[in-house]
Order: sequence, then C-alpha cells, then structure tokens
Amino acid sequence: MRIRIFRFFFRIITWFIADVQFSGLENVPDNSASFVIAANHIGRFDTALVFLALDRTDFILPVAEKYQHNPFTWLIGYMMGAIWLDRYTTDFKSLRGMLARLNKGGVLVIAPEGTRSKTGALNEGKPGVAYLAAKTGLPIVPVALTGTEDRVVIDNLKHLKRSHFRGVAGRTFSLSPLSGRKRGGLLQEYTDDIMCHIAALLPEEKRGVYAEDPRVKSLLGK
Repeated sequence: MRIRIFRFFFRIITWFIADVQFSGLENVPDNSASFVIAANHIGRFDTALVFLALDRTDFILPVAEKYQHNPFTWLIGYMMGAIWLDRYTTDFKSLRGMLARLNKGGVLVIAPEGTRSKTGALNEGKPGVAYLAAKTGLPIVPVALTGTEDRVVIDNLKHLKRSHFRGVAGRTFSLSPLSGRKRGGLLQEYTDDIMCHIAALLPEEKRGVYAEDPRVKSLLGK
C-alpha cells in the first residue's frame, strides 16, 4: 500500500518537472513474473522513471549507502524497497539480500555501471548484475534512459521548463549458469553483453565505451 501511495504523489511531482514517455513496454514480462531490469545511470531520476513505468509493488532497488544517512533519501529508499549497497567493496551481504528477495519473487532494478555517468554516455559495467542474473536464471530487460541528467533537469527548472524523460525497454534475454572454472572470464563477458544490449537502445552519442563493440552493431542489425 505504501508504494502505491508514494507512486501516486511521485507521479504528480514528476509531471510538473518533466514530460515522460516510455516505449517498448510490451517487452516487459507480466506483473506476476520475476525479472531483472538493467539500465544506464545518468541522473537521480533514473530509478524513479522505471518505478513510474511499472505498476509493481515488489521492487528491489540497490541504493548507494551514502543516501541511507539522510532522513529524506532514507524515506524514499524505504518506500521504494531499497537495499543499501556499499559501492566501494564487493558487498556480499547486499548481494545475498538481493538474491534472497529475488528467490521470493520481485523485480530487481539495477544500473550495471554502479554510479552516475558524468558525461551521460555509458561507462564500463560492473559484474554485479551479471552475477545475480546468471545465479537466478531470471530474464533481463535492458532499459535505456535519456533526459534525466541532473544538470539538465536543474537547468530546465531554473528556466521554468519541463525536461523530457524517455525510457526504452528492449527485448528480454537470459544468461547461462556460470561455469566454475571459467567463471571470471564468463562474468566479464556477461557484463559486457548486458551493457551492449543497453547501448543498442541508446542514441549513438550515448553509447560511450561500447559504441564500437561488434555486439552493439549486431544488435542494431548492422
């Protein structure tokens, strides 16, 4: 109930800030399914955009631990189902918590980059998402977000302009179980594969370090 109430008020607030459009929602599994959403990370409204797009109450959201110590951001995290994550270490406690909740059902919304891109283009992905997806066998929905950069939103607010938030969901795909011997190399391959699926949904100038990856060109049909 608290999530539905929070979503209602948050939708009103977001409407004043931005024009929001989603596409590709037909690729998202139905509301009874458990899956992983892997998205790029360019601003503080990224997760909120996914939160508004899906009528779910069972979100699992990894959030940087620094926001846990601010009462306002802690409350938002609590309302949205946050798991506090130490970004600077391999946070096995948080990973176990995410796995436990995924095994009970739910939607994990996570940014493989681990932190916001300062340029708005993709940075290298980190292996946490690939590990969780391969471990659970759940389908992955790649999502590309544009227009949510903090500096763009703030500048538009200063000029009393609404921003243009866009979200695109791609086709789902899955990862094979991790092999014990080749686990490290396979995990990196899986991570790059996830990032390439996101890159293929982004404008060319936003693909960052994955712009020339052959997998991106293959996904684009080039």
